Amino acid sequence: MRNRTHVGTSLPPGGIPISPIEESTRSSGRVVDVGTGAGAAEAAPGDDRLSFITFEKGTAAVRFYPGGIVRITLSRADARKAAPSYAIAGTAPETLAPAVDDGTEQLVLVAEGLTLRIERETGDFELRRDPGDSRLATMGGAFRYNRRVMGMRFPLGADDRVYGLGEKTGFLDKRGRGYRMWNTDESTHLPTGDPLYVTVPLVIRSDRQGAVGVFFDEPARSWFDIGSARPDVWSVAAESSQLDFYVIVADQVSGVVERYTALTGRMPLPPAWALGFQQSRYSYYPDTRVREVAETFRGKQIPCDAVYLDIDYMDGYRVFTWDPEWFPSPARLAEDLSDLGMRVVTIVDPGVKLDPDYHVYRSGLAGDHFCRRPTGEVYEGEVWAGPSAFPDFTRAETRSWWAELHEALLANGVAGIWNDMNEPADFSGDFEIRTDFTPPADVTVRPDGEGTRALERYHNVYGHNMCRATTEAFERHLPGQRPFVLTRAAYAGTQRYAAVWTGDNHSWWEHLASMIPMVLNMGLSGFPFVGADVAGFEADATPELFARWIEAAAFMPFFRAHTSARTRAHEPWSFGTEVEQIARYYVELRYYLLPYIYGLFHEAARHGSPVARPLLWHYPADERTRNLNDEFLLGADLLVAPILSPGAQARSVYLPQGEWYDFWSEELLRGPSDIIAQAPLDTLPLYVRAPSVVPTAAPSRNAEDTLAGEITLHIYPGTRAVDEHSAVRLYHDDGISLSYQEGNRSVRDVRLSVGSEEVRVAVVDEHPGYDNAPAAYSLILHEDGGRKDAVAVPAAEDKGNGEVDRVVFRRGD
Repeated sequence: MRNRTHVGTSLPPGGIPISPIEESTRSSGRVVDVGTGAGAAEAAPGDDRLSFITFEKGTAAVRFYPGGIVRITLSRADARKAAPSYAIAGTAPETLAPAVDDGTEQLVLVAEGLTLRIERETGDFELRRDPGDSRLATMGGAFRYNRRVMGMRFPLGADDRVYGLGEKTGFLDKRGRGYRMWNTDESTHLPTGDPLYVTVPLVIRSDRQGAVGVFFDEPARSWFDIGSARPDVWSVAAESSQLDFYVIVADQVSGVVERYTALTGRMPLPPAWALGFQQSRYSYYPDTRVREVAETFRGKQIPCDAVYLDIDYMDGYRVFTWDPEWFPSPARLAEDLSDLGMRVVTIVDPGVKLDPDYHVYRSGLAGDHFCRRPTGEVYEGEVWAGPSAFPDFTRAETRSWWAELHEALLANGVAGIWNDMNEPADFSGDFEIRTDFTPPADVTVRPDGEGTRALERYHNVYGHNMCRATTEAFERHLPGQRPFVLTRAAYAGTQRYAAVWTGDNHSWWEHLASMIPMVLNMGLSGFPFVGADVAGFEADATPELFARWIEAAAFMPFFRAHTSARTRAHEPWSFGTEVEQIARYYVELRYYLLPYIYGLFHEAARHGSPVARPLLWHYPADERTRNLNDEFLLGADLLVAPILSPGAQARSVYLPQGEWYDFWSEELLRGPSDIIAQAPLDTLPLYVRAPSVVPTAAPSRNAEDTLAGEITLHIYPGTRAVDEHSAVRLYHDDGISLSYQEGNRSVRDVRLSVGSEEVRVAVVDEHPGYDNAPAAYSLILHEDGGRKDAVAVPAAEDKGNGEVDRVVFRRGD
């Protein structure tokens, strides 16, 4: 094991603690001058309405947004001039004009039911929903650090739980540790390992009364201490002269996430094929091996939608090239896979080989697209191609140049782009101290309109801007088609451009277990489309581990098997007949559930909701759900409880309040309760919430064919009487184009009524815009230990009088 010096430390450079506990009684500066009104004096008419506060050590600008959001910008200079944001989608919301009470001891700002008090003596902030509400936020310690670092501290109640923070190791509740925000190529993912590849500086604090999110829109290096230095305080420090943060108030964690993603943007609908199973390896080559893998999937009748090409498809690891010997006709390869109903996804790394005969390097020099040393010469790092230059993705011109280069891939039939090494990783950095495994601090970039700046300041948005450029490539070369971009490094808001996988994990049972809280917190951090490499990238999976991992991952939003060149094969048939059968079954189960899963992605695109959810999402008042790490919900209606340790043939499962059907036996169970679930190697404990409706389809060779087939609605009524309510939304479109944005989609509401003697089901068109949507759906009613089929129910329009076509099941017949 390599020495990981400094990895996981909670100290910024120079030994400055994350939480300034030793300064906890010192003032951040008396408020010496306050100016308020509909826009600061320097703002143009129609610009932000803000309150501007001057302290001894800096200034603050306060803006209230609709929906319970307060934005506070702290600066050592002029807080009215906030730095440009990479995270915020489009423009910030319309700013509300607060009522102002300019008192002797406090400045009080009130807007939309929120009251912000600023103490003149200490400069501390306090946010309340009403005079008797103490659960929102108090903020102190602004400007307490040295010239390089600014910070704030917040109270942490004894019963508070903390979520978010993006891609972090550890449990669902992030309390009790320090975390660094610095995108890092760190593959070991030890329980205390930090940081990893993704930066999302969002903290969601939850107690029994509600939730508050605090999003620090700061791409520079930062540190969070979540009750580690002091159990009653969480704090943040950033290498910046400005802190721009949003306090988001909601009744539940789900409300915070919805409002946060309204600010930072929501993922667009991915192509349907990206929701299917995908197979990768470092590396499949030559092209005959790629065809062999694809044909084996079809020969063994295991559904699969894509095969990935890692770095060996390139000519000497030069990006946007093809090896002429191993891949002489990439377009023909893509066509052959297309005939099998599969796509090709290619890896793209940011490093550009320093080769004067290489057209990408030449055009990069000609367009001045590379990061430079302070002395002006192009910075020379090292990646797989050897000495390499790094594009400056902070420049619009560079992103446009990078987008154009993708023609070499997309014009040859490539359907998806896999962005890797984009932290950015640099082999000439410090191999032992992984946070320094990146270009050095003196490398420079030139962000649009900002002059020359240190890359270090923009390190955490390097992958974000690379994904932005890749999305532009699809818009340019495949107009009208949905992009599929997969990335390792990301920042808040990257969900607008890319899906994320959790990086170079290992074939360890511990990494199977850690996949659950890691994916769940990524979902709470605004990234619904996320998953981990099935069975681990590094090391050799055992047959048992592969079986248990593919069982669990079949219910994750992103579903890909991937492994290193140094390991045994990780295809579904690589572990013997028994495991192959298990893998086939759970891959098919994934496709069987695709109509349900596709609807969840539609919900994520509309509201920012995670696809895979912690139980606290739907059961926030249940104390048992607040740090539940070994089970999760797929949407609202499927509870997944994977086996996470070797040799286990059973496990304890917690069922929250309500009624639940065992998916396999159809036994009706009642919560809250702990049950023992029997789980031989081929069985993953799975439960269906009642009352619910789960849409399914007969698994086909790929996702598009599956979703185009007949849809069956499985009714799980339970025993409690339920008046007509919306049980599930059915979503249909062509699965590949952007025409759904212009209305070419159908959204249907399945309405369910449950009585003691009968169950009624209706399907009502809410948006009947897709001509190829099913005309009717087959129905199956599940009762305790049995099931009934029924005639199909057609989709109908609700005339407003409740008279729509319904199927009525008589219970007990």
